[in-house]
Amino acid sequence: MKPTSPPIQLSPALPTSTHEFDMCFTSTPRGARLARRLVSHRLHEWGHPYNTPANDTTTLIAAELTANAVRHGHVPGRDFRLRLTVNPDGTTIRIEVTDTRTERTLALSAPTPDSESGRGLLLVAALATRWGVTPRQAAPGKTVWAEINTVRPDE
Repeated sequence: MKPTSPPIQLSPALPTSTHEFDMCFTSTPRGARLARRLVSHRLHEWGHPYNTPANDTTTLIAAELTANAVRHGHVPGRDFRLRLTVNPDGTTIRIEVTDTRTERTLALSAPTPDSESGRGLLLVAALATRWGVTPRQAAPGKTVWAEINTVRPDE
């Protein structure tokens, strides 16, 4: 399978969101773990309970994107940023992870069967409704974002 790059595009932000969570985390495995847990907790508080497809899918995508930010986007002394939003009608969840490394490009390629890594972005591509990479504005780095369309659990 020939490696393919994710779409690099300037994606318009969601319309004014009803809910927004935005925080910086240390570029460590502990920071990535905390970010993942807070994503799940915030979604639960916002009406997408634990153990629902929306919460589980978004939490898995958050885990992959934050792990990549720590492993591949880490610059010593720099944190990564996570932003989570839900649009006003609650049907689109958007997660953005920003790191400070620009020289690492993202590429989707099939890992060998015995590889212990290399499947994270394949999972993101399979689970997200849309995803992509946006250059960071006014500073080095990039933002990897994903959107998940969902039906609100209370409908």
